[in-house]
Amino acid sequence: MSIRTEQDYDSATPALQQQMNLARRACWRIKTSSSESLFKTIVSAITDTDTEAPLPSKDKNKTRIEPQTAPANRNTSCTSSNWRGMISKRMLLICALVLILEIAQARPNTIAVGVASGKVSQDIVDAVTQLNLRRSTPVDAVDVGLDPTPSVRLLRAEPLKSGDQDGGESHKMERYPLSSVDFARVKTPFIIGIWILSASIAKIGFHMTPKLHLIFPESCLLIVVGVVIGVVLYFCTDVAVSPLTPNTFFFYMLPPIILDAGYFMPNRLFFDNLGTILLMAVVGTIFNIATIGGSLYACGKMGIYGESETPGLMDVFLFASLISAVDPVAVLAVFEEIHVNEILYIVVFGESLLNDAVTVVMYHMMESYNEIGLDKIIAQDIASGVGSFFVVALGGTAIGIIWGFLTGLVTRFTDHVRVIEPIFIFVMAYLAYLNAEIFHMSGILAITFCGITMKNYVESNISQKSHTTVKYALKMLSSSAETIIFMFLGVATVNNMHVWNTWFVVLTIAFCSVFRVIGVILLSALANRFRLHKLSRVDQFVMSYGGLRGAVAFALVLLVDENVVKQKNMFVTTTIAVIYFTVFLQGITIKPLVKILNVKRANKRKPTMNERIHERFMDHLMAGIEDIVGKTGNYNVRDKFKRFDNRFIRPLLIRDLKEINELHLLDHIPMQSYERALNKKKGASTSNADEQSRRQRRNSSISFRMNPFRNINDMI
Repeated sequence: MSIRTEQDYDSATPALQQQMNLARRACWRIKTSSSESLFKTIVSAITDTDTEAPLPSKDKNKTRIEPQTAPANRNTSCTSSNWRGMISKRMLLICALVLILEIAQARPNTIAVGVASGKVSQDIVDAVTQLNLRRSTPVDAVDVGLDPTPSVRLLRAEPLKSGDQDGGESHKMERYPLSSVDFARVKTPFIIGIWILSASIAKIGFHMTPKLHLIFPESCLLIVVGVVIGVVLYFCTDVAVSPLTPNTFFFYMLPPIILDAGYFMPNRLFFDNLGTILLMAVVGTIFNIATIGGSLYACGKMGIYGESETPGLMDVFLFASLISAVDPVAVLAVFEEIHVNEILYIVVFGESLLNDAVTVVMYHMMESYNEIGLDKIIAQDIASGVGSFFVVALGGTAIGIIWGFLTGLVTRFTDHVRVIEPIFIFVMAYLAYLNAEIFHMSGILAITFCGITMKNYVESNISQKSHTTVKYALKMLSSSAETIIFMFLGVATVNNMHVWNTWFVVLTIAFCSVFRVIGVILLSALANRFRLHKLSRVDQFVMSYGGLRGAVAFALVLLVDENVVKQKNMFVTTTIAVIYFTVFLQGITIKPLVKILNVKRANKRKPTMNERIHERFMDHLMAGIEDIVGKTGNYNVRDKFKRFDNRFIRPLLIRDLKEINELHLLDHIPMQSYERALNKKKGASTSNADEQSRRQRRNSSISFRMNPFRNINDMI
């Protein structure tokens, strides 16, 4: 039988542990009966020897033995019988100790299982347990089962009860309670859920108020509610609600907002104004970074901020790279309420989407240059930064388009499982975003173009119920994410880590506003040279005034390493001040300014059949003219892509392409002609039914002409 150690006992199953304890009890009962008599004999012998040879008492009154007489007395007292008695006494003591150890070795955990009547300390329990585990040789289950001894009775194992670690006493038995309260376990998520619920109720009250929602944007209300909750949590509770962390924002809050915008984006308007959007997003953002960063650094060299709070060159440009970009969340929150015309909306919102590539590249470039050091930057670092812009932008776009095609291919085979169609749209778009983040590409561009791509193919494969589910689920997710983002901005405002520098805050707000206006005027003048629909002065003013900053800048400033950038807290405070200025001041005043300036508003009606026919006719006509002239323009590129799409891509990704093409005739021909064309395909039976229906209508019209009053009475 193998020796089991403590590791074997710990790794054993409960059944094996029970058998080991039972075997120890059996061994202990066998040994106890044979060892009790021997133990009593030894104890009596020890006591007898102690009585026969008592130790000499130490009397203080006796005189001290002289050194000369001590050897003689010692020799006379130490006889042979006394030596044998002392040796036998020591041997008996040793045998008694060995026997006690053997009894303890074979005895089971009676102290741990509650055999002992008194209270035993935890140290004794641990000592006995360790001794039993390390030195015992327990009987296996097979040995116990084959033991022929009739006197051995295997007792039922009792559950182990460990002693109290603090007091040294065993736990007091507690009965199962009827109910219990454990608020500390769910304290933080419960409070977060409560104030999100309060924000939703505040939104309901905000829209029910007759005049409040006409003056203030919804984002302003959410920030105010977040500030109030942050004050309550900071001063009245000890709940540590973390602010809007970068991972929470970029991985959970931002994707549903961008997917909703990309999926329901007017694709034709977006691609018709793509040149202006790219001009504003790329050139405009680089212009703002260069001018804002250079101006702030020049003011710092003049000593305006103070000697201790003057940031370096790379620190200033790092801050300028994150504060210069227009925020898509803030633009969506404000522009959807003022309902400007489609061209203004698509230009400003498209700029906020596409400048993500520039913002990400410039931010990481300045962060890397800051770590390298300004004096150690070489030409290779600058070339890599310029090349990374094209890699990030084009890579994110390609990843989004590929995932959009994959979504269309998957939904082609979901005609028997309609209930899971919305899942593919949500999950695969989110995977496109995460896939771009894995390779440090632009996740916003990836999920935007994924939504644009899947819109063209997925809508033809999914059912109408799935389309309704996707529509309202995306709206709900994006609205909830916007609520949480702006509330977290308010909550994150209330803390004791702010570093306020008045001149730095004021100059940052001034430079952001001034250089935004200058950049829009210059780039609009350049874009108008190539546009048929010119951007007027009023449009340029709305574009300049609509350059809002929001949660993207706040999340990026939280990513700054405080060990590298010493003025991180000052940058965080300034970013919050800029966000509040743009959201509150510009967001509140842009609606009355749009009314005063008589900006063209959005027309929500759908185009008529006549407008669609003429639009398609003009597209083909302009494509033919461009082809004849030899110029490759928008119409020519669109026409070639549609031919390629209809020939190769759509047959691969769309399930019932012929039926879809027949249904699309509704957009181009009158209803009567469409019904007549379908009836011709159905055969003679369908034509006979159509003839009968026409005869009935003719007969009813004749009868009405002959006796109109009788028909009116029948109708009444």
